[in-house]
Amino acid sequence: MTAPQGRPQRKQVLLRMDPAVYEALARWAGDELRSANAQIEFLLRRALAEAGRLPGEAKPIPRRGRPPVNPPESQ
Repeated sequence: MTAPQGRPQRKQVLLRMDPAVYEALARWAGDELRSANAQIEFLLRRALAEAGRLPGEAKPIPRRGRPPVNPPESQ
């Protein structure tokens, strides 16, 4: 199944964690201008990469927000 704009749909999972751990994670995410969900994925990917277990076919985390402004082309 694909999401709008032809991107593959992302897997949804339910995660239960200690509320104090979640609050610390949410503060850390806010410091780095990420959502708690994006912070969890960032940390999981980093742990997988450090352990040599990140699959080669794993796509980069999609960028969110406005697309970059392209400078005018020189003629």
